[in-house]
Amino acid sequence: MGEIVGAGLLAHVPTIVLPEVTRRELNGGEDTTLVPGLKRLRADVFERDDYDTVVVLDSHWATTVEFVTTAQERRAGLYTSEELPRGMSRMPYDIPGDPELARAVARYADKHGTYITPIDDPYLPIYYATVNLWTHLGVRDNPYLDEPGKKWISIGVCQTADTEDFLRLGRALGDAIAATDRRVLLIASGAMSHTFWPLRVIRDHEASGPEHIFTPQARAADEERIGWLRAGDHARMLDTMPEFLTFKPEARFGHYLMMIGALGEHACKAPGRLYSEYENSVGTGQVHLWFDRLENGWTA
Repeated sequence: MGEIVGAGLLAHVPTIVLPEVTRRELNGGEDTTLVPGLKRLRADVFERDDYDTVVVLDSHWATTVEFVTTAQERRAGLYTSEELPRGMSRMPYDIPGDPELARAVARYADKHGTYITPIDDPYLPIYYATVNLWTHLGVRDNPYLDEPGKKWISIGVCQTADTEDFLRLGRALGDAIAATDRRVLLIASGAMSHTFWPLRVIRDHEASGPEHIFTPQARAADEERIGWLRAGDHARMLDTMPEFLTFKPEARFGHYLMMIGALGEHACKAPGRLYSEYENSVGTGQVHLWFDRLENGWTA
């Protein structure tokens, strides 16, 4: 029987793949805490051998009439962002997939009243919400080794879905993992509040300090919820989603909702460990939070 052995709400902002000198130029000489946080998370979690597959709940991949899981044996190529090609250009990626798990998730769609399709098309686009985190957490230290790296799959955020739909996808994902022999890490890849500064002033707000979050109210909402997540109060997080949606979290916070749907929703008690400070990215709220499975399970 498979299980989820760890999960995280992680920031994928373009800054994390820029050279350090550029990051410091944007941030008044200081580096972002997001990059060293990912280095620590890699050492603490992703370099261990107690998991088989990483599932990225990708807030940049917007589908429309269904949820989609990547079902390729391998995704490889060069990635250039259509959004920010100046900073993310021809980035190499070579990611082993897990078609069995991707197809297993889809088999639980009817049970949970949703629509899920696995796609193995080699030309299916990939997004930086997956690539940037794989670059930090999935690339092998020695790329010339014969054995493949860990398997990674991505699941898109359906743009016509609401909170309940995202939770249903998470329930299907949890059932599929339990029905396989997979030990899985979940990554909810995305931001908290997510409003950008307008173009004419955006360059005045590139530093990471939270004083640059788009509004003080959005900052307060993010910081309050970070406190709840650190305490393992996922129930309160879910109960206040209508309020949080007024601050426009990225992808309607679907990346987190799919994750928590797989972890037991209101019953999940796992506290979060901070792997970064709470930071700004041109108006949006960013943080790395990692949740460890409790001794007796996610809902103990």
